[in-house]
Amino acid sequence: MQSILAVTVPFFAIVLCGWLAARGRLLPESAIPGLNAYVLYFALPCLLFRFGAGTPILELLNPAVLGVYLGSALLIVFFTVAVTLNKRVTMQNAAFGALVAAFPNTGFMGVPLLVTLLGPAAAGPVICSVLADLFVTSSLCIALAQAAQSPGGGGGGGGARQAAGRALYGAVTNPLPWSIALGGLFSVTGMSLPGPLQVVVRMLGDSATPVALFTIGAVLWRAGQHAHSRTLKRDYVPVALIKLFVHPLLVFALALAARELGAPLSSFQITVLTLAAALPSASNVSLLAERYGADNGRVARIIMTSTVLAFVSFPLLAWAFGVRPV
Repeated sequence: MQSILAVTVPFFAIVLCGWLAARGRLLPESAIPGLNAYVLYFALPCLLFRFGAGTPILELLNPAVLGVYLGSALLIVFFTVAVTLNKRVTMQNAAFGALVAAFPNTGFMGVPLLVTLLGPAAAGPVICSVLADLFVTSSLCIALAQAAQSPGGGGGGGGARQAAGRALYGAVTNPLPWSIALGGLFSVTGMSLPGPLQVVVRMLGDSATPVALFTIGAVLWRAGQHAHSRTLKRDYVPVALIKLFVHPLLVFALALAARELGAPLSSFQITVLTLAAALPSASNVSLLAERYGADNGRVARIIMTSTVLAFVSFPLLAWAFGVRPV
């Protein structure tokens, strides 16, 4: 356990530093979008490109890994909507709650954390989960949320289609999938970057982990400041528990079942997928909720609760799987 904590504690500590810096106004709120843009458009794409270029293409797009992860994500989405929809939580807000229940923070936190914890071989399964969440999970939840907002209910199908289209457009214009694809192309062809460009990519990629973690903390503080409503604990704590406990349990169960049915899944891949699902909720969902007019206060509280609880739950799960940091 001590070796696991030696890896995980610094990651969560940097998130806390970002939150404290924003809360104490050492980091101006106006600077947070700039930090986010640096991570999203410069540092993280370079990191993912490096992992993509160093990972066989069949591991980046492993059908068995994608099938298990997507199946569990869809089940979590519909389960969360079913158990949280009530008079206080509308369908729109239940859909965004389902998104934070099914979408772990694999981009900003998961890729560097799991690679540090389990070694470079963890990059393939984690990148599969990133692609699945960017293209499918987020598109589905946004479509459900927008369909619920369609006036009179008659245009619900059109509203859902338009929302799904906008979500897919957002995924396509996101630099992360393209950096993964470009890395995969380099992996297949055996190409390499010219010397100076390779140094630039390495330097930007090396900065991704600390800046991304710091940004998570700052974004969490900002989301709390811009919350437009007060939310009852019973409307957000259960969703955080679904994220941290039900989601990884479901991924683990489906992966074992798929392997029993003949799917080519190794114990290592199952461990990586389960730990990826056990990460706290993706912090950028609070920005999506704000953009689409959902209850961003509830979403922010779910993300914050899952992040705080994951400080304990994630190392315990890694210890239960017998993880030994490389």
